[in-house]
Amino acid sequence: MKHAFIAIAVLAIAGCASVNESYAPDGRKAYELNCSGTARSWDKCLSKAESLCKPAGYDVLRKTGEGRAPAGAGAGGLYGSQTYERGMLIACKPR
Repeated sequence: MKHAFIAIAVLAIAGCASVNESYAPDGRKAYELNCSGTARSWDKCLSKAESLCKPAGYDVLRKTGEGRAPAGAGAGGLYGSQTYERGMLIACKPR
């Protein structure tokens, strides 16, 4: 039971886009959305943008994304993994 709870908590955290409030160059309130990681994809950012800016919609002011392949070494040997950095700055359209 304990392991099931931990697994559900990890999946819940991994499935969300993080949000920070900011301002657009034109002065509107904007949101910096981060949907980085292998468990997230662009659809997490897009669905969060839709929920923040209902019903008027939103403008994408900046969109960044890239894959990275960090490598490291430890007592167990050499290892590597692929990470994904994704983010976008959006501003809600006026109603």
